[in-house]
Parts: sequence; structure tokens; C-alpha cells
Amino acid sequence: MDQQTLLALMTAFVFIAAVALVIQAGFLFGVYKASRGMNDKVQQLMPKIQTLLDTSTQTLADSRKQITEITAKANDILDLTYVQVRRVDEIMEDAQERAKIQMDRAEMVMDDAMTRAQRTVALVEGGIVKPIREIQGVAAGIRTALMFLSKGRPNPSRATSDEEMFI
Repeated sequence: MDQQTLLALMTAFVFIAAVALVIQAGFLFGVYKASRGMNDKVQQLMPKIQTLLDTSTQTLADSRKQITEITAKANDILDLTYVQVRRVDEIMEDAQERAKIQMDRAEMVMDDAMTRAQRTVALVEGGIVKPIREIQGVAAGIRTALMFLSKGRPNPSRATSDEEMFI
């Protein structure tokens, strides 16, 4: 490549670089104008933002006070609930103990009643029913003896029929 061509080529590239720099300068100027416009809009919104920030700060402070009060009341309620639950627990334990004692007493009364009923049945059995059976046995024996004596001696045909009934 000769010198003239090289020089022309370098001049073309320098010219392209200069045009690119001018375009970049144009873009930077556009960014500058846009940022100035944005700055003006932000400056217009700044009083509103400041008012909102002040209101938010005041609301946050009020909320903290209310949250503190609510927390204190909730703690009081929890403490009271704990005391009440303990009382209910003690009452339930007492009722459970009393119920157990009453159940034991009822069981003892039932055992005593059953024992007395068994004794009474045994006394009735031994004192009334057994003598009645004995009397019935004696009466049956006397009745059989009277029947035997009233009929006389059995004849052989009758004795045979009686024996056949048992066979």
C-alpha cells in the first residue's frame, strides 16, 4: 500500500471517528436535557413528597403508640387468661378428686348392699325354704304312707304296672 492510500484511509477513519464523537455529543446533550426536565418535575413534586413523608412519620409515631397500648393490653389479657385457666384447672382437679371419692363411696355402698342381700338370701334359704322343703318331704312321706295303707297291699298286676312305668 502506498502512502497516499494509507493517508486517505486514515483521513476517512478519522472523519468517521469525528462523526461518531459528534453523534455521542448529541446523545449526551439529549440525556442532559432529559435529566434537567426530570429534575424540574422532581422539584415540583418535592413539596408533595415532603408532606407525604411528614404525614407518614406522624402516622408511624401514632401507630407505635397504639401498638404499644395494644401489646400491653394483650399481655394483661394473657396474664388474666393464664390465671383463669389455672383456676379452672384447680377446680377440675378438685371435682375429679371428689368424683373419685364419691365413686368409691358408691362402690362401697353397692358392695355392702350386695353382701347384705346375699346374707338375707342365705338366711331365707336356710331359715325358711329349707324347713319348708323338709316339711314338704315329711308331708309327701306321710301322704305316701297313708295312700299305701289306705289301698292295702298291692296286687301283683298293679305292682307289675308300677314297675313297668319305671322301666
